[in-house]
Amino acid sequence: MAKNRHFDREFFGFLKELKQNNTREWFQANKERYRSEVQEPLLQFISDFAEPLHDISSEFVADPRPSGGSMFRIYRDVRFSKNKSPYKTHAAAQFRHRAGRDAHAPGFYLHLEPGNVFVGDPDRWRAVLADVRFSKRHTLVGESLKRPPRGFDPEHPLIEELKRKDFISIENFSQTRACSAGFIDTVADSFRTAAPLVRFLTEAVGQPF
Repeated sequence: MAKNRHFDREFFGFLKELKQNNTREWFQANKERYRSEVQEPLLQFISDFAEPLHDISSEFVADPRPSGGSMFRIYRDVRFSKNKSPYKTHAAAQFRHRAGRDAHAPGFYLHLEPGNVFVGDPDRWRAVLADVRFSKRHTLVGESLKRPPRGFDPEHPLIEELKRKDFISIENFSQTRACSAGFIDTVADSFRTAAPLVRFLTEAVGQPF
C-alpha cells in the first residue's frame, strides 16, 4: 500500500481550536475549515482503508459516506448530558460488521483527538490474552460489575472477565504517528492483531467473521 499521509497539523489544530471555542457560532463560521481539514481527510482514510479491512475480514465495512457511514457525526447528543457543548472535540470512525445496526455492534474503532489517538476493539479471552503480540500492544479497558453476575460461581477462574460490562481493547498512538505517512498501515496492523477478539464477539452473536 502506498504510504499516504491522511492526517496533519491542520487536522488536529482544528479540533484543538474547536475545544477552545465549542459554540455553534464559532463552528458555523469555520464549517468549511471543518469539512476540508477534518471531514475530508477522515473520509479519504475510510475510503482507502476498505482494502486492508477486507484483508482482515470481508464482513466488516469501510463506508466513506459523510452521513450514515463509518465516520461518527461531530455533533454531540446533549439531551441527557450535563455538558451542553454542542460538538465533539475528536474525530472518529467505526468499521462495523455488515449486520451491525449501531455503534454497539462488533467492530473496529479509530479515535483521533489532539494528544489522544487510539484504536479499540471488542475482545476474545484466554487464547487472545495469552498471545504475546496482542498483550504487548493492546490494553483491556471498560467498566465491570462490582459483584459477580447472578448465577455465576464467585470462584470461577474467569470471574473477573465475567464481571466485565464492556469488551474493549485499545492501542494508543502518538499524534505524530497519526500524522505520519503510512499511518493507515499502522491502523490495519493493529486491527489485524486484535482481529481474534472481534471474531470471538462476532461469532458469539451468531454472525460470520
